[in-house]
Amino acid sequence: MPARPQHELPPTAGLPLRFGDLFSTGDDLAGIVATQLGTPPLQLECSGTASLVVALLALRERAPQRCIVVVPAYTCPLVALAVRRAGLELRLCDLRAGHYDMDLQALEAACDERTLAIVPTHLAGRVADVASAARIARQVGAYVIEDAAQALGARQAGVSVGLAGDIGFFSLAAGKGLSIYEGGLLLTHDAELREQLQRSSAQHVPANFSWEARRSLELLGYALLYRPGGLRLAYGAPLRRALRRGDPVAAVGDDFSHDIPMHRVGRWRRTVGAHAAQRWPAFFEQCTAQAQRRIARLRRIDGIVVMDDPLDAQGTWPFFFVLLPDQQRRDAALARLWQSGLGVSRLFIHALPDYAYLADCVPAQDVPHARDFAARSLTISNSPWVDDEAFEQICDALAAALD
Repeated sequence: MPARPQHELPPTAGLPLRFGDLFSTGDDLAGIVATQLGTPPLQLECSGTASLVVALLALRERAPQRCIVVVPAYTCPLVALAVRRAGLELRLCDLRAGHYDMDLQALEAACDERTLAIVPTHLAGRVADVASAARIARQVGAYVIEDAAQALGARQAGVSVGLAGDIGFFSLAAGKGLSIYEGGLLLTHDAELREQLQRSSAQHVPANFSWEARRSLELLGYALLYRPGGLRLAYGAPLRRALRRGDPVAAVGDDFSHDIPMHRVGRWRRTVGAHAAQRWPAFFEQCTAQAQRRIARLRRIDGIVVMDDPLDAQGTWPFFFVLLPDQQRRDAALARLWQSGLGVSRLFIHALPDYAYLADCVPAQDVPHARDFAARSLTISNSPWVDDEAFEQICDALAAALD
């Protein structure tokens, strides 16, 4: 399928910034989002990854004899780097076959008296089985940290995700709905633990003018370029260069530095986020309604499995996360769509043990279900800029790849 000559649709549904956001007043970003979600107070950090580091360090203070963190074998590489940054040991849990949740039998086997935390992931905005992870954690005296980086606004039984475990965190990174380019929000229902998270942040997160200046410039660039015209330069050109040199990890941005920035979020970025947050609920509802209209069309394509939520849950829809029958047909679909400018991409390229640059912090392990998930999955943007014509082009290309 030919690329659009002038436009590039984003791989995720991010809230575009407006000119007025850059010159607004007031900076209670965390308070505004907490009110919108109906949660206890939220703690703003400089990224979702930094939020996880702060949470792990706080829990380590509570249980210094524990050092193991159990995570899904298919998740963001930054999770592994956060565990390393906190001075802890990573242990992998394979997925359920054909699903984003951890396999419960494997999870029980991975946990013991040295386990500090289990990190279930609300992957791609889909709501994970936190209750089962919490039950297994209680059996060994461990904590649960909900990775809701991609799930700001998701709910289960009417309650925001992030509150079913001991600690949760959201990401405010570029393209993840509400964004300050990089940011994170920590939450917990436990007042004592909330105070401990605040102490952990005060101890381990310094002010850093150079990092905050860099993030401010990046946020300004996001405001200017996060539109179909600007994304051709900011996203599409680097994607195609990486694919031409045979580097899919760089193409999706999985090539993270081991040095995780830890710094305070400055007033200007807080103010921009607070102003943009006023529009976020309406944007969230628009994306949810669009997803509900389009998911049925995707399911009519024979061979496509669209990841969805448990019956009592309502996830977020930054993109559709789909599985194809095998890697050959997934790759055939990507050959038609990845460079088309239509917002089709991959989430994470590999299962965690298969990233060469993570060899010093991820154990070598056979995780067949996670590897299968990586090999058969792709993502389809749910941005409002993906109009009905573009979405139908995507569906036609998927159907052709499956013939």
